[in-house]
Amino acid sequence: MAAAAPFLRAQNTTTHTIGNEQIATPGTPDDTRLPNGKLQRDEILKAEYDQNLKDARDLIDAARSFELDLEKSDRYVLSLGLLKKLDDIDKITKRMRNRMRH
Repeated sequence: MAAAAPFLRAQNTTTHTIGNEQIATPGTPDDTRLPNGKLQRDEILKAEYDQNLKDARDLIDAARSFELDLEKSDRYVLSLGLLKKLDDIDKITKRMRNRMRH
């Protein structure tokens, strides 16, 4: 692994020309470009944003479904289906929270 370290560093460098001299400086991972020329960071952010929108819609649907089932149920009976829907809502919110924290 130690032998591969120089190659890994060499792949992530940026070359600058100062006068007649070219200087290689380490690039940041945020500068990584995809084959289509777009920044990888921007594409990741866009994909996460799109996924957050989808999860938000799923969350709204799950909450509406939970509300309808709760209205249909008896106040003395707790449906296992209601608990499952609450678990699904919790999973969606955890996914969104984890994605937004990073």
